[in-house]
Amino acid sequence: MKKTIAIILTLVLILSFAACGKKAEEATATTLKVGASITPHAEILREAAKLLEKEGITLNVIEYTDYVQPNTAVEDGSLDANYFQHTPYLNTFNAENKTHLVSVGLVHYEPFGIYAGKVKALSDLPDGARIGVPNDGSNETRALLLLQQEGIITLKEGIDASSNATILDIAENPKNVDIVEMEAAQIPKALSDLDFGVINGNYALQAGLNASTDALALEDASGSGAQTYANVLCVKEGRENDAAIQALFKALTSEEVRTFINATYQGAVVPIF
Repeated sequence: MKKTIAIILTLVLILSFAACGKKAEEATATTLKVGASITPHAEILREAAKLLEKEGITLNVIEYTDYVQPNTAVEDGSLDANYFQHTPYLNTFNAENKTHLVSVGLVHYEPFGIYAGKVKALSDLPDGARIGVPNDGSNETRALLLLQQEGIITLKEGIDASSNATILDIAENPKNVDIVEMEAAQIPKALSDLDFGVINGNYALQAGLNASTDALALEDASGSGAQTYANVLCVKEGRENDAAIQALFKALTSEEVRTFINATYQGAVVPIF
């Protein structure tokens, strides 16, 4: 009888230790919720997720079609991180919304381009042409700088990538072009009603356009453009050194992800690491 009781007690202890071990394993497992634009960001994250799985980290990618919700979701804690924006946009968003978002690091650069609408070549730019540009501060500045690069307009002295320029900052407009400020995501859809559109790389990709082959003009990335407008992994201030966040950034800047980006986007997305 005593032997039977001893065996039962031993089995109970073994099962208890096994249960504790399972709970400890579950406690160390991590899930990160990360917001991203549909392409290329969500696609790149899913490639990085393959590497994170080996470290016990599950990546839950939440897709967004705008530039506001993924930032407010990181601020309120419903997302752990996001990946869709460059630093000038992030800085402007913080200033305008009193948020506390920071960059973990640079991942990739998407060349910003001018795309044909009703007119198929910049050399055929008519007087009064309608050109769509993003209406958010940093990206509108970027679009206006590209139009200046191509000699279509001249901006007031001192306007650069750190500015929040609008059409009110145009000093010269020899062709009297009509610059239409629009939500960035809507410009590709409106090309049939515009003569030209200046489009963010991710929205160009979603519309089936590739900056390296379809754009009539690209911003000059030989200087500071690529670094200035590189897309970043973003978190709420204070979380940038979390172990899981650092593991995600390491995966995003891995050789495996570099190979994936170069093979998939053929110059429309350029690794910065």
